[in-house]
Amino acid sequence: MSAKWKRTCMRRRGAGFVRCFALSAQLAVLLLLAGCAIPQVPSRTIYEDPVNYVRLEEEPNYLPEWPPSHHSHPAVLEPEILRQLLQGLVIQEHRIWLQRWLMGEAPYQAAFQDREIALLSVQLAEALAQAGANERVTFYLSEPQASTKRLVTSGGLYMKGTELHLILGNWQIVYGIPTYGMIYDRRYPMRPTAAKGFDLFFQPHEAMRRTENSWIDSVLANGADEVVVDLKKLPPPSEVSSATSGSQPEN
Repeated sequence: MSAKWKRTCMRRRGAGFVRCFALSAQLAVLLLLAGCAIPQVPSRTIYEDPVNYVRLEEEPNYLPEWPPSHHSHPAVLEPEILRQLLQGLVIQEHRIWLQRWLMGEAPYQAAFQDREIALLSVQLAEALAQAGANERVTFYLSEPQASTKRLVTSGGLYMKGTELHLILGNWQIVYGIPTYGMIYDRRYPMRPTAAKGFDLFFQPHEAMRRTENSWIDSVLANGADEVVVDLKKLPPPSEVSSATSGSQPEN
């Protein structure tokens, strides 16, 4: 084989190696981007504006052959009833026994502002009316704080018989929008972006009960983020407004 022929073969092998390396690098980048992509959550939008939304999401625990996993949807709840329910929800900072001994009990605060209640009462009523037995209603409320930060309150709810289950995933959490990676707060409204540190109550407390939680939820202060309200035990709306202003919730 001549020297010229050998040099030609080497150049061809080198060019082939470069092309193979370039293709491998492109494939690696595509796989990395696919791995970092935000998973799609199956949902139906009921209401959405630039900072808020109400959606219907598939219930992850739903099994067609297991009736206890089915929700009582569609459900007819008037906006006024939902307004009453939202007005009755209050938040208390979660404190361990030592904090309570040193600082006393934390004050109670309304879970939702008036403008949030005005929006949610109408849109949640529409969502429940359209929901299927395999869906739950989720909501997301945000208020921009800066170009990369927003104040977030989010969660979800569903009906079981005459009981309304409501879970707060986040309450007035300052969320920093990442420059890259997954944006959890809008994608997963029922998942906390941090340890919650609050307890959720409903007034009047006679209509409320707690769900069972694991010990790890108690350690992370996530054990009292859900309330179950028996609609049959709700007083008339006029009585709720006076109860929420004059009494304190009980555990």
